[in-house]
Amino acid sequence: MTFTPGQSDFLCGLLLGIFLSSCCFALLYRTAGTGSNITVLKLGHGLDQTHPVHLAMVYMQERLDELSNGTMRLDIYPGGMVGSEAQCLEQVQAGQLDMTKSSTSPMESFWPEVRIFTIPYIFRDSAHLWKVLEGDIGTMFLEMSPTMYGLCYYDAGARNFYSVRQPILVPDSLRGMKIRVQQSRTAMDMIRSMGAAPTPIAWGELYTALSQGTVDGAENNLPSFETGRHSEVCRHFTLNEHTFVPDMLVINRIRWQSLSTQQQGWLKQSALESSEKQRALWEEEEQRCRKEAESRGVQFHEVDKTPFIAVTAPMREEVTDPWIRDMIQRIHDTQ
Repeated sequence: MTFTPGQSDFLCGLLLGIFLSSCCFALLYRTAGTGSNITVLKLGHGLDQTHPVHLAMVYMQERLDELSNGTMRLDIYPGGMVGSEAQCLEQVQAGQLDMTKSSTSPMESFWPEVRIFTIPYIFRDSAHLWKVLEGDIGTMFLEMSPTMYGLCYYDAGARNFYSVRQPILVPDSLRGMKIRVQQSRTAMDMIRSMGAAPTPIAWGELYTALSQGTVDGAENNLPSFETGRHSEVCRHFTLNEHTFVPDMLVINRIRWQSLSTQQQGWLKQSALESSEKQRALWEEEEQRCRKEAESRGVQFHEVDKTPFIAVTAPMREEVTDPWIRDMIQRIHDTQ
């Protein structure tokens, strides 16, 4: 088909108009979706969407929107969508992800000072833990990392032992057992002090390891015991409360410094409010999970913590690092 010069000019103009209209529509769509004046922060974590920490983050998302009058937005990527806990931490350090939540235990590998939280029986109970976290010591740890800034802590409860067959009633019960631990030198030293073999295994592989006898037991908090379906395999849960290892919500330090003072205030306030929300949700979840586990036939053992405290005493009393030794004393003196 041939066109006259006039027809060709008309056709070219029509196509150019369609192209320009499409570009304008795409630009408008992108602007409406993100907003040129909206600061967007991306938060990734490995927990499912029913977990108290995720629910608290959703609350923080809503509060940040309210406080900033819609000028700040928190996009949450749960369930390992952007990586595991360790991978999210690495991405935040590298500036590829704005924010994440992590247990302070795996932070130990690149932030040695936080190993203080994994030393057994350094906290007397949950009330003592939060007295420390909400005071000068807790604030110091939030601000200590050169690559990340801590916004708040989340409750991760007490870590306890649980086992497939043999109940763990005293430290000697652990002798000869293989116990799964996180990738933490301090956690592994604790297991060795009780005569057991520490076995680091990825969380996603632990159910299979327990059911196949690769390990005889593990240690974690009650909600993780239940949500990981470990109550289907393990018959005994020992309430010995050897550690209270909190979670920390962190943001890349450069990203934090790029925010205005007002934006930092909004983000910090929404994070602290979410921490209070999460602690209430966590308490409810612990009660629910115990009932669920008991309905499956899991036996809960209330034990005397004294022998557990005694056998791990060298980990607190024979520390050679003067900074850690001083910190242990300061925590001990916190009333």
